[in-house]
Amino acid sequence: MERIDQLFHAYMDKSLGMVGPEGIESFCLDVGIDHTDVRILMLAWKMQAEKQGYFTLDEWRRGLSALHADTILKIRKRLQELEKEVMRPTNFLDFYVYAFCYSLAEEKQKNIDIESACELLTVVLGFRFPLQVGKFIEYLKSQNDYKVINLDQWTSFLRFCNEINFPSLDNYDAELAWPLILDNFVEWMREKL
Repeated sequence: MERIDQLFHAYMDKSLGMVGPEGIESFCLDVGIDHTDVRILMLAWKMQAEKQGYFTLDEWRRGLSALHADTILKIRKRLQELEKEVMRPTNFLDFYVYAFCYSLAEEKQKNIDIESACELLTVVLGFRFPLQVGKFIEYLKSQNDYKVINLDQWTSFLRFCNEINFPSLDNYDAELAWPLILDNFVEWMREKL
């Protein structure tokens, strides 16, 4: 725990009493990943960090202890294992929901704007479902009906990616409980075919 604390203090913003955006960028540089890499979001998930761009001492301890990593070298190695852990279906759903909630900037906020949702989808889901994410982002950027995405729409899109044949969409049934945004997306896709 002492070495974990030493790492925390090396990146901590003394005026905040926590690791802030600059500390996270320095940490990422030392670990050898870009601060926009999905693995930093996975680490935040492991820490159960509450505020985007900031890690408290308790969160830092929780995450690095769970990874059994108390040096930069160990963290580099454990990030690969963390990626595999996140990819397990039950963990991935939890991570995917966490990514949405972590992106909410304000306490009472329940939606994220389309632009932020598109960026987050690319990072969190783009590597698993590149075709679906690419087309959904194209749709979101071309439509004018939706300005924000809520958690139900967010989680339904993951279910859509897992269940619906793409790009044929032949097993999509609009009568089932899909959010309207996905009905509209499918209609848009079918018009493009």
